[in-house]
Amino acid sequence: MLFNSVPFLIFLPVVVLFYYLLPIHKRWIWLLIASYFFYGFWKVEYLTLIVATTILDFYIARAIYNSDSTVRKRCLLALTCSVNLGTLFLFKYLVLFLGPMDPMRLSIFSAENPFLGNILFVVYYALPVGISFYTFQTMSYTIDVYYGRCVPERNLGKFALFISYFPQLVAGPIERFSHLQPQLLARHLPTYENFSKGFRLLVFGFFVKVCIADNLAIWVDEIYADPGQYIRPHVWLGTFIFGIQIYCDFSGYTLIAQGSAMLMGITLMDNFRTPYLSASVTEFWQRWHISLSTWFRDYLYIPLGGSRVAVPRWVFNIMIVFALSGFWHGANWTFMIWGAIHGVMYLIERLWSNLPGAGGVFRMLKKPFGVLLTFTIVHLAWVFFRIDKLENLETLWNALFHSAGVKELTLKASIWLMLGLFVVLDLTLYNKRIDKWLDGKPFGFRWLLYAIMLFCILSFGGLVNHPFIYFQF
Repeated sequence: MLFNSVPFLIFLPVVVLFYYLLPIHKRWIWLLIASYFFYGFWKVEYLTLIVATTILDFYIARAIYNSDSTVRKRCLLALTCSVNLGTLFLFKYLVLFLGPMDPMRLSIFSAENPFLGNILFVVYYALPVGISFYTFQTMSYTIDVYYGRCVPERNLGKFALFISYFPQLVAGPIERFSHLQPQLLARHLPTYENFSKGFRLLVFGFFVKVCIADNLAIWVDEIYADPGQYIRPHVWLGTFIFGIQIYCDFSGYTLIAQGSAMLMGITLMDNFRTPYLSASVTEFWQRWHISLSTWFRDYLYIPLGGSRVAVPRWVFNIMIVFALSGFWHGANWTFMIWGAIHGVMYLIERLWSNLPGAGGVFRMLKKPFGVLLTFTIVHLAWVFFRIDKLENLETLWNALFHSAGVKELTLKASIWLMLGLFVVLDLTLYNKRIDKWLDGKPFGFRWLLYAIMLFCILSFGGLVNHPFIYFQF
């Protein structure tokens, strides 16, 4: 079920209403049913995979907790990680190593070999929505139990709710058991504060998604369909527009998820903190997709030794983390290159700042130029995130630096106005979240802002209902 759809606008109020009408000890059952319905709305057969993952990690985590043998604990942890990552590899990455498959050839093969044909169809076309997100969430739980950071859940149904809680199920944020589970089982009352904050997050989330991201997507798709036909400044404009589109698309999802959960008194972690105002790539990753970057930090970077190793090993640790964080996004070498670019820039920043006498110069340059330089680097790296295959890179690169095209990109005045409003809000919300920022504002100002955003949503919502970009991950 898409957030930006009529079914969700009916689904959410119904869920919240019955959540508060039901007895407290029954609410988790209602949320579990609602979450499975939400996920099964796409394809009900995908539920079998998330249920199987839930059962596996529930019992293995309990076995790890109850075992006195370190060897047995390690074997159980290796088993659950292998199964989870193996399932993720089967559905998401195996296609990369099998190579492209013509749909017609696959249809003919399936007719002659139904069993193998169905397996190939699953590998090529049946990517379960949100599999990367809930796989990492359930793995973090088992790893935390192994290291004694949390006590395993005793109720299978309540654990299933932690894995499948619908606001953050398909595109995060990737929550930790110790943060989310107590909230799911706590006693929440229908307070004005929760409804007010939830409403603010929902309105702003829908605004940046349907007004900004979906409208910009039309022009981004046009540019990337044939970049060579456009004049160079407009190819650059299209590249920067894509960066804004993906930020508004993903942060819009997170805001809607946070707002939906807040209506039930549940607080989800922040996933974005104005990342395009970062003065370095290092800072960018402290502000962009925070739940994923902290996951890789806690469950990969630190176990590899972090920075408490020799410099060559530290460089390896950084590059493997960034490359894998890129590869996490999809079965395409372009994603790994995108991650590697960020890794290289991170190393350059760190190594340069550690040179004798360079720290002061670095800090001095960082102030006037850091934000602009980081913004440019990040958006050029987005090129690898956007292109379908490496073969298209040469065409786009020529368009960026050697374009001979004559076509110009035309943006409606309404798009510029909404984009300008978003930029002003993003600058205003530096290190703040809109629901908290509005707390101290006068009643009239708050409702004027709500009215403007609601008017934009109803009047200038994207003509095409674009799925959230991160749903494919």
